Amino acid sequence: MEKAFTKKKALGQNFLTSDNIPMRIAAVCGADENTGVIEIGPGMGILTKQLVKIAPKVVAIELDEELIPHLNKRFEDAQNFKLINNDVLKCDIKQILEDEFDGLNCCVCANLPYYITTPIIMKLLEGDYRFKAITVMIQKEVADRLASGPKEDGYGAITVVVNYYAKVVKHFKVGAANFSPRPKVDSAVISIIPYEDKPVKPVCEKTFFEVIKGAFATRRKTLVNSLSAVFGDRLTKEALLDIITENHTPTVRGEELSVAELAKISDRIYEIIKG
Repeated sequence: MEKAFTKKKALGQNFLTSDNIPMRIAAVCGADENTGVIEIGPGMGILTKQLVKIAPKVVAIELDEELIPHLNKRFEDAQNFKLINNDVLKCDIKQILEDEFDGLNCCVCANLPYYITTPIIMKLLEGDYRFKAITVMIQKEVADRLASGPKEDGYGAITVVVNYYAKVVKHFKVGAANFSPRPKVDSAVISIIPYEDKPVKPVCEKTFFEVIKGAFATRRKTLVNSLSAVFGDRLTKEALLDIITENHTPTVRGEELSVAELAKISDRIYEIIKG
């Protein structure tokens, strides 16, 4: 019988309690005989058990030292399994890919703690690691936000940034009753599929991210007022209004605009600032 351990609230630990959900996650995550997996936060190994059956290599990154002996014991006979005891935000992902996958296609699979979802997703996207897919189980509200479009509830800065790097695909909802301890909210499984060639290519990425940050800093504020707070030291409000009204009404708000539309505005801002 496995030794019991204390689930750590500070680490946001909520473990799946049946094989059904892990089997469904493994089926949609992109792992196959030619694609390895980096699993973030394997917990008790319930998803890992499914991944080692289908992937040629599974590297699990687990922060909780107390889980390491259990995972090593559970998968001691799995020749395709490697366990790393570390914080994924501190890991050198590129080095792991070079050392453990040796050119093999790779995807990411994770049941992410709610409190650290965004930093982990952004690390995986900004690093340009060429993942086949990043499949995560996250708070349903966050999943809905990432998959939303302009004028929809939840559409915001993180939506635009993630969709700049990747396509978001929603798979299925996971009710709170599937976890122990039971969280207060439902979860959902999504795949974030990085673009090989981004469809939107801003002239200056730094300016583009400034536009995104400003556009969503204060919801229900007009875009011209929002961007004036960011670019006011470099452009007059009148100049910003001229840029915006080239394609939009004077009262348009950030949450009404797509990734491509925000990029077009950022390109004009950059062009005028550069002179």
